[in-house]
Amino acid sequence: MSLLPFTVRFDPTNQELVLSGKMRPESVAEIADALELVRQSLEKYSGIVYLNVKRLTHINMTAFAALCDILAAGCRTRPDRNIKIITSSVMAWSASLFEMLAASLPNLSVEVYDSAFYPGQSFVEDESFIPILRTQTKMTWRHERELLPRHGLRSGLAMADICCGIGDFAALVQREFKPARLVALDHSVRSLDYARRVAADFDMRGIEYTYGDASQMLLRDDQFDFVTCRHSLQIFDRPEMLLRELFRICKPGGRVYITNEKNSHCLGEPHAESIKWTYEEVAKLFSHFDMDVEMGPKSRHLLLNAGFDDIKVDCFMVTNLDGDPQDFADVIEAWENVYAGEMAVRRGDSPDFIRRFRQGFKDHVFAALHPKGYAGWPIWAASGRKPL
Repeated sequence: MSLLPFTVRFDPTNQELVLSGKMRPESVAEIADALELVRQSLEKYSGIVYLNVKRLTHINMTAFAALCDILAAGCRTRPDRNIKIITSSVMAWSASLFEMLAASLPNLSVEVYDSAFYPGQSFVEDESFIPILRTQTKMTWRHERELLPRHGLRSGLAMADICCGIGDFAALVQREFKPARLVALDHSVRSLDYARRVAADFDMRGIEYTYGDASQMLLRDDQFDFVTCRHSLQIFDRPEMLLRELFRICKPGGRVYITNEKNSHCLGEPHAESIKWTYEEVAKLFSHFDMDVEMGPKSRHLLLNAGFDDIKVDCFMVTNLDGDPQDFADVIEAWENVYAGEMAVRRGDSPDFIRRFRQGFKDHVFAALHPKGYAGWPIWAASGRKPL
């Protein structure tokens, strides 16, 4: 038996298998379930599939040989698939070991990363919000995939994802709900280029990535059964303009689904007071730049004012207990980098203020990673029907 258990999981957002811990079985039978997950994941997904072994601290030859057999079979049976093994220089043995395998398989490669991994990392390092959005979508999807049917999403609909950003949500909807048509629109050329490249890497077809201004879309009236706009109304200085456009492109009887936050209600324990103070200041900071990250509870009246009826509202708390607590910590660290490192500086805040501001984020990370801690981030999901 292995001295300590290891884990294997598949993340469909990144098409990434993650192995972590110590993989030291005495026989292949001991790891049969893990190997089967690897095999099934390789069979199911095309394009690029990532095998992340950055947190795999040990592997013996029994496990390595069995894993190699599955990877080699996956490469040979599907030459159109590329497998990228992601290692870390912290585990010096890892890269050289897997590079021996890669030398004999043209569609298998090894890459070494020492920072948080997501596909196309080198491209998005300039884009301060993209790291936030990727991990946020990964975490909120656990909740939203259960809520979306309640708000009217089902397979076979014509759908538009407005302010789609880097396209993660659209990709997840495409896989899970299989809309008849899916248009993903954003005003950022770089974000759309990124989304198209990830879709191509993952061999994902059928999403129509479209450049456009969400407040003045070049899309016909009454053409979508389901329209989504997530975490975007809150960063528009005139959200009512965007809602009018969402209403216009939605078919009569169709629904518009929005998500927004109330940042001042982010919470954590221990260090609750420090965390509370920082997120109250986040709301003020965004307000300074004409953005409203307190919008979540306002969703119902915003939708009613825009002309929708049959309003449905849900609130869910994303927490450090949703999967890997490090994911939650990564989001908070990204927020700190942007909010304290860029926005507060641009507002002209003093060094003393920024130090205290940063401390609340650090305390939130501490709460997320503490073995007895709890950290939360509340999201409001709401939808309304366009009257017949």
